[in-house]
Amino acid sequence: MDILLVIGRVLFALIFINSGIAHLTKLNDMTGYAQFKKVPAAKLAVIVTGLMLIIGGLYIVFGVYADLGALLLAIFLVPTAFMMHNFWTIQDPQAKQGEMINFFKNLSLAGAALIIFVLVGSGVDFGPSVTDGFFNL
Repeated sequence: MDILLVIGRVLFALIFINSGIAHLTKLNDMTGYAQFKKVPAAKLAVIVTGLMLIIGGLYIVFGVYADLGALLLAIFLVPTAFMMHNFWTIQDPQAKQGEMINFFKNLSLAGAALIIFVLVGSGVDFGPSVTDGFFNL
């Protein structure tokens, strides 16, 4: 079963690692979009969140303080859902639907990240890991 836990961790984390890399490699584009969405200190926010995504994803994949990695992802996902995917402000039905999907995707992933946070922080077996959890819940 360890292999399934590792595969699940990798599959869960890929979206975050990929997105974090995009934050840093497409910094100008991401900053422009963040400015459009009225994110304060947009460029700094894109850099910081990009690092949060990469670090959080890698921590989960390798089991290096996976609870801390999951918490970083949840801290990113919840505000991002409300700031970047505020579907309730959009009039165009197609754009509204896309933002609604992304809003609930972010909340769902945040829920999964919080579950990982609690399980790893509580000492539940998370498969082969480099370290134990960072927190002792």
